[in-house]
Amino acid sequence: MTPAIRLDDVSITLPDAEAPVLSHLDLAVQEGDLALVIGRTGAGKSTLLGALNGLVPHFSGGRLEGTVTVAGRDTRGHRPRDLADVVGVVGQNPMAGFVTDTVEDEIAYGMEQLGISPSIMRKRVEETLDLLSIADLRSRPLLDLSGGQQQRVAIASVLAAQPRILVLDEPTSALDPNAAQDVLASITTLVDDVGLTVVLAEHRLERVMHAADTVIWLPGDGSAVQGDPSEVLLKADVTPPLAQLSRLLGWDSVPLSVRRARRRVHDEERIPARSAPEPSEALSWSADPDDDVAELEDLCVSYGDLDAVDHVDLALQSGTVTALMGRNGAGKSSLMWAVQGATRSSGSVRVRSNPAPAARPASGAQEWSDPRTASPEQARRLVSLVPQAAADLLYLPSVGDECEQADRESEVAPGTTASILDRLGAGLPADRDPRDLSEGQRLALVLAIQLAARPTVVLLDEPTRGLDYAMKAQLARIVRGIADGSGPGLPGSPAAVLISTHDVEFAAASSDRTVVMADGQIVADGTTRSVCTSSPAFSPQMAKVFHPADVLTPDEVARALKEPAEGGSR
Repeated sequence: MTPAIRLDDVSITLPDAEAPVLSHLDLAVQEGDLALVIGRTGAGKSTLLGALNGLVPHFSGGRLEGTVTVAGRDTRGHRPRDLADVVGVVGQNPMAGFVTDTVEDEIAYGMEQLGISPSIMRKRVEETLDLLSIADLRSRPLLDLSGGQQQRVAIASVLAAQPRILVLDEPTSALDPNAAQDVLASITTLVDDVGLTVVLAEHRLERVMHAADTVIWLPGDGSAVQGDPSEVLLKADVTPPLAQLSRLLGWDSVPLSVRRARRRVHDEERIPARSAPEPSEALSWSADPDDDVAELEDLCVSYGDLDAVDHVDLALQSGTVTALMGRNGAGKSSLMWAVQGATRSSGSVRVRSNPAPAARPASGAQEWSDPRTASPEQARRLVSLVPQAAADLLYLPSVGDECEQADRESEVAPGTTASILDRLGAGLPADRDPRDLSEGQRLALVLAIQLAARPTVVLLDEPTRGLDYAMKAQLARIVRGIADGSGPGLPGSPAAVLISTHDVEFAAASSDRTVVMADGQIVADGTTRSVCTSSPAFSPQMAKVFHPADVLTPDEVARALKEPAEGGSR
């Protein structure tokens, strides 16, 4: 059978680059396969995907050597518009690809450009709305949707045109666990039942690797390794939890699902002898009110008839990392923007000021302020927010200019922001244009800018989007340092950190407490261990593999297996 996609001795050199980002690749994806592209940030995944529909080099520029053949067409002689009927592409940023105003119009737009008749268009719109479970969003303005909802609409707009090949760049990065499963189930159904060929790049491999027929690993040196997922993942430099577990236990291949891993550990009797907490403990978070640095009482945020945040009471403590979870549209981002003061809200928001240690009263008393009514200078010292798209806060031509501006706005000594950036481990040249940075580098720069003001409360909205496993582990260490006051912020200034995330593995590794929202209300609030082990949707893979043992991460598994068993088997 002729492959749906073939790359013969392909090398790609980007504009102004001295060396090719991809060099002498020979790859093939068979028709009806789901190919998973993996690699560290900056390894060339997006470049490879862009070559599959001619965006590279017809749009991006640069030089393409070798031959890329897609559905029998050579991309060298076919521009993206000539491949639109056979290749559908969904990029990392859904908003960048939208051209209409409402959900239904966006889904129909691609079919209009292909000249599909109105009667067929109407039928496909309905089918696609149902396929991705977004029929209730039909008339909603795209700008009013959450990041996850926008991503599902972007996928729907491409699927409606019924391409033979679907190219997806991080399709689940903004989706909650259940929504991600729904989208991937829809995609795999099309693969299995229709024969759709899918090429998918993803950082959260634990969500998709069980569905992959083949894996293409880009080590970052320009080469590519293609093969069986269970074998490639064992040696790749990106390590989802099951790959970490396989290396820890000395397995010769990676089980691609929790079911397979669970059977294997039970067969080998390698179960940590640690009991999980009782489900009733999931709502057991308690803290001394004297430790509170932020208090929300009866907080409400409404958009017309929609109550995004519905009478929420929540207290945050200094030195604590709290994960905020829930399905897309649950109100997580709205709550954060309300705390920061950028969204109109009702109810009470009180945050303690965080003066320098030498300026604190001997009694320990601190002033409470409302960031919604504080001056911009004071608000920066109360609450800082890193939004989902960190680049939205970057507007100057260089990293150095951004750092200097942050020093002035935060009224700190020159060089403070640059010093924090260095301690974050980003290593960014001062003359680098922020637009040329990777997602992880932009996040580090914005985080440094926000930390310069030494805020009492640090809010991070989906900070792991676009980050590989190594970068997420580094971010977890940074977040812990911010909370403890021992990290890259100014010394002696612990903070309360609130992280909105759909990444259950990151939440398990980085947070002390987990709050779950649904329909604008808090439905669970407890220790991360108790909440995550009592919820199928928000459980990390290690908790599922070793249930009922009390472990959340591969590191905890390693420690638990070294402990002497106290009853039960190892």
